[in-house]
Amino acid sequence: MREAVDAPSSGLGAPSTATTLFQLSGVSKSYFGSRALDGVDFDLRAGEVHVLFGENGAGKSTLINILVGTVTHDAGEIAYQGKPLERGRWNPHVARSRGVSAVFQEFSLVPTMSVTENLFLGREIKGRGLLRQSEMEDKARALLAQLCFAIPAGALVASLSRAQQQMVEIAKALLGDPQVLILDEPTASLTEAETDVLFSLIGTLKARGVGIVYVSHRMKEIRRLADRITVLRDGRRIDTVSAGEVTDGALVQLMVGRPIDVLYPQIEHCPGALALRAWNITTANGTVRDANIEVASGEVVGIAGLVGGGKSELARAVFGLEPLTSGEVWVDGRRVARLTPEALLRRGLCYFPADRVAEGLALTRTVTENATITATRLPQFGWGPFLNRRAEKGLADQALSRLNLLARTGATDVIDLSGGNRQKVMLARGLVRPTRIFLFDEPTVGIDVGAKLEIYRAIKELAEGGAAVLMVSSDLPEILHLCRRAYVVHRGALAAHLVGDELTESRVLNHFFPADQVHAQEGLLT
Repeated sequence: MREAVDAPSSGLGAPSTATTLFQLSGVSKSYFGSRALDGVDFDLRAGEVHVLFGENGAGKSTLINILVGTVTHDAGEIAYQGKPLERGRWNPHVARSRGVSAVFQEFSLVPTMSVTENLFLGREIKGRGLLRQSEMEDKARALLAQLCFAIPAGALVASLSRAQQQMVEIAKALLGDPQVLILDEPTASLTEAETDVLFSLIGTLKARGVGIVYVSHRMKEIRRLADRITVLRDGRRIDTVSAGEVTDGALVQLMVGRPIDVLYPQIEHCPGALALRAWNITTANGTVRDANIEVASGEVVGIAGLVGGGKSELARAVFGLEPLTSGEVWVDGRRVARLTPEALLRRGLCYFPADRVAEGLALTRTVTENATITATRLPQFGWGPFLNRRAEKGLADQALSRLNLLARTGATDVIDLSGGNRQKVMLARGLVRPTRIFLFDEPTVGIDVGAKLEIYRAIKELAEGGAAVLMVSSDLPEILHLCRRAYVVHRGALAAHLVGDELTESRVLNHFFPADQVHAQEGLLT
């Protein structure tokens, strides 16, 4: 199974004689006068991984939603398995019954239901008018075991971690033996081991003739999996290329429409006074143990580690989101007596969570409201219970313009924005109030290269402007290129503190993996 995945791609894609599963010709879709797709051609063949590559807002989400039937196209022709699809008659129920399954970034699980109930929701097994609960549970346990997902079938989804919920979504998509599988950034919440399981599964599905549409911004994954790559920009198909015949630089240039000379900016670190000190941090659930970190003004400090190793939990603990059994947090030399998010906001510290949808944003509220939600009690926003809407809009527009998100989008609901623009809205919260310490948890997860450049630029401006920046990231190149120094977290404990020239890929990996595994990880970041 692993050999099918780990072997280098031929780069030639599926042979021309392979069965075409989806064929899209001149497909267009508009929302409120704005064209999301403009005359796009796309095809998916049996037994291939076809990657969709493009900036947030390029049309990828619209395209895959058309494939699964949640969105109806305005113009163009679509055929599935050689038969034309009549516009308006292709919906999620029909698509699933015809073997089309999808795993989206935003989960479709019901938190108050069990794993088994979620897997069989809408396709329950019945007999004589009654649910055959034990049969569904047996099938759920068998599927989870087959996928090597260590999740109890009877567990409530609300009790699962985000990574486990991602596994449930994958299992749900595979329950119906799909002919087409659509995966939208599926590894964002998975550990390396869980990602390997998924990639092995993809190899098995390819061998069975399943066509896979894969959306990702991670070059490592694209190089490992892709047969063909279709690049979208501004709703148009720019090109479809064989994975083995295009360089990373050429792909990025196709995506953004211009050469990218420097992805990571050079940050002039000028460490000043100690801004943040977290001492002897130990969480009640044991995810972090005896951790000590310090961040000075004018520098970017990283926290590196494997997914699930405790690095995100450390940042959350510092912001008062994780109960502690021991530990203290000091801001500007003064201990924070009551460790709560509200108290830390008042002291000039702002935290930006990794999960923008579940924790970071109110999706059905406007851009302006989301940008100012932590600052409405400030004097400039009004007096007492009264909110000065003009002042609110002015400060929000100022922050959003600084982040290159046009002020005219202030009245737009956040749910209508791309992932990169959502991240900018969340970052704006730290700019509309006096903030001197910024805690970023996976600041670029799920966003494209163009949006990453702007987030990196913002981090550079913050640090060079005297702010203290603590950045948690699973993207090791971010740590290596943006940070002056970094802490490495392994199984909840600080394994290393690397400064300056000590901060190298090999040294970080030495603390990620046992010594005998490090060589196997070489090339991980290429």
